[in-house]
Amino acid sequence: MSKRNPKILKIFLYMLLLNSLFLIIYFVFHSSSSSSSSSPEQPNPHISLVRFHVSVNNNQSAIQKPWPILPSYLPWTPPQRNLPTRSCEGYFGNGFTKRVDFLKPMIGGEGSWFRCFYSETLQSSICEGRNLRMVPDRIVMSRGGERLEEVMGRREEEELPEFRDGAFEVAEEVSSRLGFKRHRRIGGGGGNDVISRRLVNDELLNEYVQEGGIGRHTMRGLVASIRAVDSKDFVCEEWVEEPTLLITRFEYANLFHTVTDWYSAYVSSRVTGLPNRPHVVFVDGHCTTQLEETWTALFSGIRYAKNFTKPVCFRHAILSPLGYETALFKGLTGDIDCKGESAQNLWQNPDDKRTARISEFGEMIRAAFGFPVNRHRSSERPPSSSSSSVHNVLFVRREDYLAHPRHGGKVQSRLINEEEVFDSLHHWVASGSTGLTKCGINLVNGLFAHMSMKDQVRAIQDASVIIGAHGAGLTHIVSATPNTTIFEIISVEFQRPHFELIAKWKGLEYHAMHLANSRADPTAVIEKLKEIMKSLGC
Repeated sequence: MSKRNPKILKIFLYMLLLNSLFLIIYFVFHSSSSSSSSSPEQPNPHISLVRFHVSVNNNQSAIQKPWPILPSYLPWTPPQRNLPTRSCEGYFGNGFTKRVDFLKPMIGGEGSWFRCFYSETLQSSICEGRNLRMVPDRIVMSRGGERLEEVMGRREEEELPEFRDGAFEVAEEVSSRLGFKRHRRIGGGGGNDVISRRLVNDELLNEYVQEGGIGRHTMRGLVASIRAVDSKDFVCEEWVEEPTLLITRFEYANLFHTVTDWYSAYVSSRVTGLPNRPHVVFVDGHCTTQLEETWTALFSGIRYAKNFTKPVCFRHAILSPLGYETALFKGLTGDIDCKGESAQNLWQNPDDKRTARISEFGEMIRAAFGFPVNRHRSSERPPSSSSSSVHNVLFVRREDYLAHPRHGGKVQSRLINEEEVFDSLHHWVASGSTGLTKCGINLVNGLFAHMSMKDQVRAIQDASVIIGAHGAGLTHIVSATPNTTIFEIISVEFQRPHFELIAKWKGLEYHAMHLANSRADPTAVIEKLKEIMKSLGC
């Protein structure tokens, strides 16, 4: 034994040195920010803002939440090598490598600038600008942020923004540019004549902010509305000093589509090197939903564009791509051949066919709600046993609920005998006849429509196995821990790859039961679950 001690000691010291080096590199990259980012005040961890501060002719700054430390985090700095167009990092990470400057900073660094980072892989852009002026009167849409009950029956067309010319403005010196035209300013500045030019023409829009089959590309419409005005006509009474994401949403009440919006916002924040979590302005007229709980947890504050009663200027604005332009959505119709891998393995052995970005994002959601992300789920002991562990088996249910102003309150059933299947599982567990000798089962009834978003995420992270019929609620598996098993029941009418792909991109074990119709055999479900539990060591 004494001969082995020096060898064991050397191995221990080597591992300690390796981990210390990894942490040093992590903190160096984590604390760095782009030259365009402002220098914020130190955030107060005890304060959480919902509506952020607007300063009036001053430099006051609102509290910004810091980024949490995430085990799956990898640096978002531009890659040191040319990424293959269809690499996993190109799809899920920093593939926005082509920088296009539409307005360069003035000499001395004052005034406005505007640029986009284009991804050849996703064929979309993350854009950002300094000193960007928004004129709410030139955005045609409903006010947004109302309670659902107040706007029942409102048409979707009323909620989506229509941008008039000059809905957004930047400042530049007239003498330095060509193409300026004199016109009469309407809304947000009186009726005086101003000189302006369109910042991004149709040719450049077609190249860097492509429609991509989206019938009404609202972010493209926003960029098309930006006008460059003479500096003397660029007057701001209200300023938002903190970095702010400008986001337009479509299917805002659907969890899957909202997760694509969250992911796009997260990626945009990282790619532009924000040192803290940004604020969010919804440039749409949708009413509030339960999902805003997670928006508020993820970012430093949220607000609706029409909440501003007069023109407002953003010191640093970031335009987040539509959720439809993320790999989470594009993977439904295209082959994104990526597999989940741990960040530590990818740091040591980069692999263009593997990714840790979805795991990183899931940890971000859990950390935003204050859940620990630096440890795996721990098994509990059942009250009747001193040796066996208990595994939570979460059954994600589909319930009727009122989703949006055009919704009747009824959800489409994907499993017509869902109640029967759950009751059979409950009886199987409660009767003690599972046949599993090495562990117990705690069956969790996932009635998500009646749970807060925080409680939903808690149920996901505590589950060893997640069962459910195909439905948006299963999108929560983005926040599942690395050793979670997914069991999806798929009816003949809903054979779509949403959750199989997410499981694959996270590296989770995935099982599917394909039905001949919309009815599942409860006995077959029990047998499949028993097989899964045995694979977990039960």
